[in-house]
Amino acid sequence: MQFFESLLLLLLVAIILLQVSRRLLIPYPSMLALAGIAVAIVPGTPDLTLDPQIALALFIAPALLDAAYDFPLGTARRFWLPLLVFAIGGVVVTTLTVALAGWTFAGLPFAAALVLGAIVAPPDAAASTAVLSSVSVPRNVDAVLRGESLFNDAAALLIFTAALSVQSAGALDGAETASLVLAAPGGILLGVASAWVLRYLYRFVVGTLGGNILQFVQTFLLWILAERLHLSPVLAIVAFAMTTAYFSDPLASSARMRVQSYAVWSVVVFVLNVMAFLLMGMQVRAILADMEPNHMGEAALFAGGVVVIVIVTRFALCIGFNRYEAYAARRDGRDQPPSFKQAILAGWCGMRGLLTLATAFALPGDFPNRNVVVLTAFAVVLATVVIQGLSLRYVIQWLRFDLKGEAGNNLNDLRRDIAIAGLSKLEGATGDEAELLRTKMRMEKHSLSTEEMTSLKRYRTLALDAIAGQRQALERLRIEHQLNPDLYNLLLEEIDWRELSVLPEEERRIEEI
Repeated sequence: MQFFESLLLLLLVAIILLQVSRRLLIPYPSMLALAGIAVAIVPGTPDLTLDPQIALALFIAPALLDAAYDFPLGTARRFWLPLLVFAIGGVVVTTLTVALAGWTFAGLPFAAALVLGAIVAPPDAAASTAVLSSVSVPRNVDAVLRGESLFNDAAALLIFTAALSVQSAGALDGAETASLVLAAPGGILLGVASAWVLRYLYRFVVGTLGGNILQFVQTFLLWILAERLHLSPVLAIVAFAMTTAYFSDPLASSARMRVQSYAVWSVVVFVLNVMAFLLMGMQVRAILADMEPNHMGEAALFAGGVVVIVIVTRFALCIGFNRYEAYAARRDGRDQPPSFKQAILAGWCGMRGLLTLATAFALPGDFPNRNVVVLTAFAVVLATVVIQGLSLRYVIQWLRFDLKGEAGNNLNDLRRDIAIAGLSKLEGATGDEAELLRTKMRMEKHSLSTEEMTSLKRYRTLALDAIAGQRQALERLRIEHQLNPDLYNLLLEEIDWRELSVLPEEERRIEEI
């Protein structure tokens, strides 16, 4: 019961902090990580440590699948060069730079220093998505940052595995080398094949709650299967999600199942993110307990140096690639070359997260200077999630990337195009039903003008009054025992959907960030 009680208390703390974060416009990962540290240093609080393997499967896999499903394959093809540079080149450059520092200043063997570099190199998908969801940034920058966080984990884990094998055994044998070479393409093939297989299995569970359960079971099983086969679980999950999204047909699939699935996934992934960031902060107790007091100052100094190296290296990479892209755009006569401000923003969005901490805790007990490596990993996570996360909004304001108004205008343009498409389908249709639909869609199309906006508001007021009358009648029937609970819930859901179709956007959303 102690674990269950501790979990409930943590969730209660998280709920309170989320409200604070929302009202202060602070990214919730930063707030929760700090809260985790505060909880850990309070005497008598429960000691909740992370099992690295469980943490990766439980927290990383669903977040990766959720982010990859929303990252279209066409976007990956369009931004293939920056994704290649940041997801692979950025990991390699950061790994080598940190490895050089660890070898020179911490006395680590070079293979062990490479392990440290691979641990702190990749920005985290959950951290990046959580922080970026709370701000408004240019679409191209947003796409590259989200895509980078999907693919760089695989590159970092491959380097981590290879360097750790060299450190432990002294060299890579033929079997290990072949396994590492096949890990990336094998993971992609496994993900694509799994998507095709499950595509046919879905038809048996479509429209059922079991279908929602299958979505989570398949995610964890795919991650575990990839690990057992010594393939890249990250690429398996990403390939599975992107393949599933690419071949899914919104026109043929069930709208009810899609709404249900999105609602379930958004809640589950959010809860897992909340727990992950809280637990990340709480690992400070275990880290400090393993440190020798005499070496604490020296280890902290080295950890701070690595934090600076990681941040500076990312800035150098972002600015260098940005300037090359700007030169290439001017050379080819392309409009709107990348601006220097975009490079600054991308450089400041290198949040590390659970993957960094979990791989650090996965190190064997006899790893050279293990305590220093774990402390350094925690320092990098803390500095990037807390310092960069808390200041990201102010950096965006300083760079004058205030895109909220622009996003609203773009959204209105998209809604107008959709309304026009709907009106075109009604051409030639006659009758009261067709005229009713045309009137509603015309209001949606012209909703930016003052006259039509007034008309739309009047329509919403009348519709909501009528819906309120329907709900009152339903409640009266329930009180009078004229219907059973199942019929009541069915009719209530129908009225709720009717209300949601009328409400304005700001009243339909459920947000915590």
